[in-house]
Amino acid sequence: MLCSLSTKLGEKELAEIGALEEELGVTMLAFSCHPLDPAEIDDRQLKGIKELEEKLGISLVAVGH
Repeated sequence: MLCSLSTKLGEKELAEIGALEEELGVTMLAFSCHPLDPAEIDDRQLKGIKELEEKLGISLVAVGH
């Protein structure tokens, strides 16, 4: 399973999350989870992934099809 920040929340959902944040006095992060398995990669592929991660300042995850 792979989870990522939710980017497709509508105004209603954002308002509900905002209301809960205010009520609880905390900041909330919303995640969506997907039933994915990691891809099997070799050392060459891993090197390429790591290089691009460093260049772009992000984290990448290779998943199976």
